[in-house]
Order: sequence, then C-alpha cells, then structure tokens
Amino acid sequence: MGVLLEREGHCVNRKRITRLMRLMGIEAIYPRSNLSQPGEGHEIFSYLLRDLEITGPNQVWCSDITYIPMAQGYMYLVAVMDWWSRYVLSWELSNTMEAEFCIRAWERALASGSQAPLISNTDQGSQFTSPGFIDAVQSAGTEVSMDGRGRWIDNRFIERLWRSVKYEDVYVQDYGDGLSAGRGLARWFAEYNEQRPHQALGNATPSQWYRTGESYGAKPPRWDAMQLRPGNPKQEESMESGLLGDLGEYGEF
Repeated sequence: MGVLLEREGHCVNRKRITRLMRLMGIEAIYPRSNLSQPGEGHEIFSYLLRDLEITGPNQVWCSDITYIPMAQGYMYLVAVMDWWSRYVLSWELSNTMEAEFCIRAWERALASGSQAPLISNTDQGSQFTSPGFIDAVQSAGTEVSMDGRGRWIDNRFIERLWRSVKYEDVYVQDYGDGLSAGRGLARWFAEYNEQRPHQALGNATPSQWYRTGESYGAKPPRWDAMQLRPGNPKQEESMESGLLGDLGEYGEF
C-alpha cells in the first residue's frame, strides 16, 4: 500500500498506513492462527485414511473448526461432513473454543445422518482430542482417525468447504453478530447441500449423493489393507481373535 501511494505522490510511511487502516477497519483476508492444537495429555489417534478407497456414504465423516469474523471479534464454526458425498450433516457456531459445541455438532450429525459412519476423521485440535468428543464418537461404534500435525491435506474436503463458505458468504455478508451469522449460514448450507451442483459430483448435489448413493455408484468398503494397519487396538484385537465383526449395511471390515 505504501508503494502504491508513493507512486501517486503521497509521502506516507508504513506505520501511518497501518494506523489509518486500523481506524477505518480495513484488513487483509488471510489465514488466522492455527486452531489445531492438541490439549495437554489428550490421546492422539492414528490417521486411518491413507491409501483407503472411500466408495460410499457413511464410510468416513470428517470434522473441522474455522474462524468466522464478526464486526467485533470472531466466532467459531464447526461442521461434520460426509467424505464421499461432501454432504454437510451438521454445523454449529460458538463464541468459545470449548469442546461442547463440537460434541453437539457430532450428535446432530448422528441424528440427521442415515447411519453412524465407520470412521470419524479430524485434526489434532484440543476439541477433537478431548475425552468428551472421543467418547461421543466411540459410543456410536465409530473408529477415530486424526490428521498428522500440520497435514491440512489429510482433511482436504472440509478445508475446501471452508474456502467456499468464507468467500461466497461470510466475507460478502460481513455479519455483524452471531444471530445474523447463524441465519445466513443456515441459508448457505441448505443451498450447498440441496441445490448447488457440485462439479466433483458430476454436477449432482451433495444431498443426492448422500441420500441416493447407489444411483451414483456407491459401493461397500473393501478395506482389507486396514487389517494390517498398526496403531488400532480394536482392529488388532479382532485380528487376534479371527473375528472382524459386522459393520452394518456396508458389509465386513
């Protein structure tokens, strides 16, 4: 900005520009500080999705948290998404980073989804490594998977969702408070799920892929490679006993 103003004949330094931009409420759009910090003493789980072919809904759900800028401060948005269909099963806004709003989002996803997923994938943030969230996931009979530290690409589909919701809605609407943000995001997520064609889904909607997956080539998972994946006590115990267990309508592990 200083260089541009100097070219136009204005002799101002960087400090003055910074001060005036702050007074006018002007700031750059850029990634905020990392939200994915594990809590002290929290258990970290292995990443289970590497080389895993996901072929239908409810095989993997992913969750993540992002900042939502307000006129005064920030709120935090968490979403639970079906990996295969990109369908957003639930989302929650919060003005704190406590784990409770992530647990509520997970429970709402279980209520709205057609069945519990086989795997839940998150980053290593303290909300997702908290005992409350881990218990909610495992109580549904779901395996826990976590990204490697700094590996945003491990949860890439929900990272793309954040880019879309921010550039198409949040930055455009410039919400003044949590109430208006909640109403606006409800509209955006409804349109995203039910109306918006998705190029990666052959121009179908996420809802179509999630609700009628068989029409779009959904298949049961064949995850034989996971039987040899280290770091999963439940799988190792099943292998030792020779029993892999029934995983619902998608067949056997």
